[in-house]
Amino acid sequence: MSDPHYLSVDALRVGLYVHIDMKWFEHPFAFSHFKIKSDEQIKIIRSLGLKNIRIDPPLSDEDAISALNSVAAAVPVVSLPEEAAEPSPIMLAKRAMMECMRERRDNAERIERAFIDTAQTIRDIEKNLYSRPVETVKNAETLVTNIVNSILTAPELAIQVMGDKMGGEELYFHSLNVTMLSLMLARAMQLPVQAVQTLGIGALMHDIGHKEVPDKILRKTGPLTQAERNFFELHCQYGLEIGKRLKLAAPALAIIGEHHELFDGSGYPAKLKAESIGLLSRIVVIANYYDELCNPNAIAEALTPHEALSLMFSRLRQKFDPKLLQLFIRCLGVYPPGTIVQLSNGFIGMVTTVNTARPTKPVLIVYDAEVPKEEAMLLDMDRETEVNIAKAIRPVQVPAEVYNYLSPRKRVSYYFDASSARAKTGKL
Repeated sequence: MSDPHYLSVDALRVGLYVHIDMKWFEHPFAFSHFKIKSDEQIKIIRSLGLKNIRIDPPLSDEDAISALNSVAAAVPVVSLPEEAAEPSPIMLAKRAMMECMRERRDNAERIERAFIDTAQTIRDIEKNLYSRPVETVKNAETLVTNIVNSILTAPELAIQVMGDKMGGEELYFHSLNVTMLSLMLARAMQLPVQAVQTLGIGALMHDIGHKEVPDKILRKTGPLTQAERNFFELHCQYGLEIGKRLKLAAPALAIIGEHHELFDGSGYPAKLKAESIGLLSRIVVIANYYDELCNPNAIAEALTPHEALSLMFSRLRQKFDPKLLQLFIRCLGVYPPGTIVQLSNGFIGMVTTVNTARPTKPVLIVYDAEVPKEEAMLLDMDRETEVNIAKAIRPVQVPAEVYNYLSPRKRVSYYFDASSARAKTGKL
């Protein structure tokens, strides 16, 4: 058979790989090219008004191609699609899905703006710690209160990976990531509101001791010398001293002093072990460690979210409170936001959203060369029955055009959509 190859729609059969040569929004299927799996799909294709359809023999089942050859059913004719007289129920469902996708995009932009505003607020908090300490602490408490209230009152919590339009606030993403991920854990643990508020302040301020460490150490991408390492580890003590001057609550101070202590006693500065590390500190330890794996100074060494969770669970689990680590993984899902995945039909996508109530069923943005990037398909795996996630893949394993289309950030940042109305519908 030659390529391209066209076939009468009357000769379609299960096992053929077809290309729907219509605009993506003009047909009811999630994908514009796929292998036919059922007679129902054939019926739907025939209802589109096409006389002939393009097939891909190498991707089709051999027995389906053999059957075609035996009856000489193929015709080398290109046919333009004809408009169906009335939209079918399944086409109406497709249009409803497209409207949902439009709402998702609009809401993603809203969330991204909120993320940028929050990062800028954190920048102001960190810059004004010394010059306006009372006002700064009050601003931090207000910010945390607003985040805590929205997260705790939402019936469901959706985690959104951010885009790549952050406006130079990268320095403040780590504090924000650690805060958001810590509060996610606290919500799952059903901690009291006051404890969550204290956790938020401690997580937000956990690295304030960095103000006393030279930038050349903080920003160094290569290995630290022993002297540099010793200086860097002092940031916990420096942070405690700053926190005391700011009159932070004792549990928040404990987080600042203990956020590098590890469950097996291998952390610093005091080499505390197990429950001798405060509960709130143990939460921040996990969020902090995870974010540092995903977003190290040497960005070439960054792990994907999937790799970071896998490493923490398979090889480093002794370093973390085991119950908290399991809960952390359960909240983020097997495929955390920002993970690039391959689907069972061969398509490649990136996880954009995980709902903590359904962490194994994320929302993906899917690469399709036939669909413009600005109209890229958003696939809700909670609603899909024909396709599933086959595996996670590293960004370097995908072609450049696919990577640029999906636009995963070099640095992974998270924010939460805690709107009750959106959470109820699973929309972002």
